[in-house]
Amino acid sequence: MVKMLAGTMSERCAPQDGDYIKDGLIYCGKCNTPTEYRMIFHDEEIVFPIWCDCMKTAADERDRQSAEAQRSIRAAELRRLSLMSGKLSECTFADADRDGENSRSMTICERYAEKFPQMLADNRGLLLFGSVGTGKTFAAACIANTLLEKNYSVVMVSLVTLIDSADDIIRRMDDIDLLILDDLGAERSTDYGFERIYAVADARYRSGKPVIYTSNLPLETFKHSEDIRCARIYDRVLERCYPVEFRGVSRRKREAWRGFEEMSALLGGDQY
Repeated sequence: MVKMLAGTMSERCAPQDGDYIKDGLIYCGKCNTPTEYRMIFHDEEIVFPIWCDCMKTAADERDRQSAEAQRSIRAAELRRLSLMSGKLSECTFADADRDGENSRSMTICERYAEKFPQMLADNRGLLLFGSVGTGKTFAAACIANTLLEKNYSVVMVSLVTLIDSADDIIRRMDDIDLLILDDLGAERSTDYGFERIYAVADARYRSGKPVIYTSNLPLETFKHSEDIRCARIYDRVLERCYPVEFRGVSRRKREAWRGFEEMSALLGGDQY
């Protein structure tokens, strides 16, 4: 049987142009390593074909390309579940405001992205909280885009829309390196809505992988919620997420006032 197997393998691994004989074995003419291995079986010498170094390298490259292709397919499917499109997909730390009230908070978010391998290993996330329009979602998108560039799988989804895609995300939970749940506290306050959100938060908790939450709620609400439905979710959040506060005037309001000033200058009207 062994002899028959060796003969079959030899037929499949015929010598190539440039190969040569050394010590009774065939050597690859490209990498100069053997393509055969000699063994003794029941006092009989049998020669098996083996991979030379360049064959191993080629096989490793094929495996790498196949794994990368599979990862790309999974990443595309996960991206379908995400909100990472349009303006969010263009957010980068290079565009972050480094002089405002939230410069320290942005630095923390950037360091989180830099140290993500450790964050992933330790299952450590973030809770980005503060008033409306202070840059929480922007910061979360910056983290997401940084990690996507490094080939991590990231899903960023609004809690408002999560309810409809909760089952899909739960099924793919183990494939998601970082889950970003945007606008916690803005979801529909129905029993069904709370159950859907808790199911995702709990599944992620059990998966042992990190989550980033953004919320307009104050930190005290997370610490001392009187609603048992919320408390179940918030306990999961605070156990694994480091709180980072975003302060100041809404970015959207600042942009609106800037637009008013520009229009006033163009039209010659009074400023409000």
